[in-house]
Amino acid sequence: MDGYLQKFSGLVRRCVDDYRMISDGETIAVGVSGGKDSVSLLLALARLRGYYPNRFKLHAVTLDMGFGGMDFAPVSELCRELDVPYTLRRTDYAYMIFEERKEKNPCALCAKMRRGALHDLIKELGIKKIALAHNSDDAIETFMLSLLYEGRLSCFRPVTYMSRAGVTQIRPMLYAGEGAALRLVRDCGLPVVENLCPMNGISKREEVKQLLKTLGKSYPGLKDKIFGAMQRLPLDGWATDDR
Repeated sequence: MDGYLQKFSGLVRRCVDDYRMISDGETIAVGVSGGKDSVSLLLALARLRGYYPNRFKLHAVTLDMGFGGMDFAPVSELCRELDVPYTLRRTDYAYMIFEERKEKNPCALCAKMRRGALHDLIKELGIKKIALAHNSDDAIETFMLSLLYEGRLSCFRPVTYMSRAGVTQIRPMLYAGEGAALRLVRDCGLPVVENLCPMNGISKREEVKQLLKTLGKSYPGLKDKIFGAMQRLPLDGWATDDR
């Protein structure tokens, strides 16, 4: 268990180093949805906190979107075990999006509302930086979504300063794939909260995920090549520190 956690934490540290994500003495919020990626990121950052040259503190935050039946008590217990403060903010966004507004394409609105609420929450806590658990697969899928549906070469940045909110977003898990987080969850027995969103698994992102899976059978290493191309172009904000 500890061996794989060490490997996973090493990937997180390399990403943090390459993009200078953590400054000395700051507190970083960790967005914890309860999924495998976010709990993996929380564990890796909690481990990194113990030996990273730039000293930092963590504060885990969860936004409950209001889908009934999602129990975040195991996340709270994990935070207690890791000695990380935890704040849960409950909302009725699910009802607003799916019942009141009956959005035909709810994902974009949901993401916007969730992002704004998270920013407001961490600012209430006096925190100006949040770590999000996007992995390499998320980045590649976002790049392909932009290319296929918008005709643009674009993706979220590893480090993004949101000037209107005064919040910096960091994505320390970009060097780890979805399978890495799944293995860490299994090896370490991490709690995972089931995602009850009705759009889970039926979005355009899921279509692109399946497309990449199919292409990967004919073109070995496809996702690694796409990710490398994103850094070599580089996409805006994707040049590593040594470029």
